[in-house]
Amino acid sequence: MLGQRIAQFYKNQSEIELLCVSAEDSYFESDVEYKQMDITDKNSVKKIILDFFPDVVINAAAYTNVDKAETEKELAWKINVTGVEHLALYSWTIDAHLIHVSTDYVFDGKEGPYSEIDVPSPVGYYGRTKMASENSIKISGVRAAIIRTNVLYGPAKYGRADFVKWVIDSLKNKKKINIVTDQYNNPSYIDDIVSAIDSIIELKKEGVYNIAGDEVLNRYEFTLRIADYFGLEKKLINPIETIELNQPAPRPLKSGLITLKAQIELGYKPRKIEETFKLFKEELDI
Repeated sequence: MLGQRIAQFYKNQSEIELLCVSAEDSYFESDVEYKQMDITDKNSVKKIILDFFPDVVINAAAYTNVDKAETEKELAWKINVTGVEHLALYSWTIDAHLIHVSTDYVFDGKEGPYSEIDVPSPVGYYGRTKMASENSIKISGVRAAIIRTNVLYGPAKYGRADFVKWVIDSLKNKKKINIVTDQYNNPSYIDDIVSAIDSIIELKKEGVYNIAGDEVLNRYEFTLRIADYFGLEKKLINPIETIELNQPAPRPLKSGLITLKAQIELGYKPRKIEETFKLFKEELDI
């Protein structure tokens, strides 16, 4: 989803030569240059980066299935850590600026929201792989910015539905949904993330930046806001606690990201939630 949006943002900028890559069949529009690349394959990464010789490498690829990561540890590590090591190595080789997308799951969710200087302490294997990916970048010597975000949502033509679209589709189909009341974060609109990435590139910024929405709220509250805006039945939304889901992987409960650094250094201004819903509705014609 994020990769699609980044491509859409940059594809019509005449001064930019854009190359989109992914391991599987292209999820990008036909009017962008696309090549297949598996970040877990060192030679594949080497060939693409050394042939294209980019000024900037943006990594939005990740193994993101939090529960499956507990049993598919080798695969999760291979994509989230080994793949990032390859990108960092060859970005460093050509002095490219690496932009890496990370997550609030690097924190344990006991004392959120978190700033960039808070010490990571992940509670699940997915979070551990993302923390390791951040560390691999930091020790590689590459010029890099790490973006931490959470609960990414926004209109996307391809790939699986995000949380907002899932809620809308479920409630439109009169399906009852269980939503947790004890997981807190600040949902992040995808175009705000893209805007922040562009600012980081333009300003040649390095280091860690929290890029997220401007409201920290629990998932149940967020779901009620979705239902209110789109005129859907709130009685179909059943509030529960995380423990009732009996999920394989633990979740950081009291999370969220403080974006003050990004606001000061990047001029970052996340849209209000209802404004993002308006844009979502207009683009997908919901």
